[in-house]
Amino acid sequence: MHRKAKNRRNTWCISRFSNEAVRKICRQDGCGDLFSASLIKQMESDEEIKGKAYVHWKSWQDAYSGLIDRDYLDKLTIEKCTEMAFRWPDNLLVAKEKDTVVGFAGYGACNDGTLPGTGEVFAIYVLKEYYGKGIGYALMRAALEKLSEYKKIAVWVLEGNHRAIKFYEKCGFRFDGTKKQIKLGTVNTEIRMILIK
Repeated sequence: MHRKAKNRRNTWCISRFSNEAVRKICRQDGCGDLFSASLIKQMESDEEIKGKAYVHWKSWQDAYSGLIDRDYLDKLTIEKCTEMAFRWPDNLLVAKEKDTVVGFAGYGACNDGTLPGTGEVFAIYVLKEYYGKGIGYALMRAALEKLSEYKKIAVWVLEGNHRAIKFYEKCGFRFDGTKKQIKLGTVNTEIRMILIK
C-alpha cells in the first residue's frame, strides 16, 4: 500500500491554476464551469494507481484508434496498464472528480541527450467524457509547476494526433523540427514540441 501524504502540500484545488490565460483558453474551447469539482494531486494510493491505469487504457483506445496498429491496441489490456502503473508510480499527477480518477500527467527530466537541462511532460490523458472541462489544461499547469526549475519543456506527440497537437499549441508548445520513429505494432512517427518559458 502506498502511504498517503501527511499534509496537503501534494494536493491542489484546480482553481489554483485558473489564471486568466487558462480561463481564456477554456472559454475558447467552451469549458463551461471551469474545473468544477475536480482536484489535481500527486498519485499516491493504490486506488489512484488503478484509476490511472484505467485512464491510460481507455484513453489509448479512444485517442489512437485509426492512428496506430489495431492489434497493438487490442494487446494493450487493462491488466497490462495496471501492471505498468504499479511498476512506475513516480512523478505522476492525477485529476479526480470526487473519488474517480479522470486524467493523469507524467513529468520529469528529459532523457534526450540533444536537450540538456530540459524538462519533459511524458504523458497527459483525460477520459473522453471529461473533454472540454479544462482538466487537461489544469494537469498541464500542475506538471509545469513541478518542472519549474527548467526553462525549456519538451513533449512528443504522435503525428496525425491533431487534437493533442492543438492542445499543446494552446499551452505554448511549438514544433522544433525533430521527429523520431517508434514501433507500436507498426512504425509510427512522433514529433517533438518545445515550450520555452
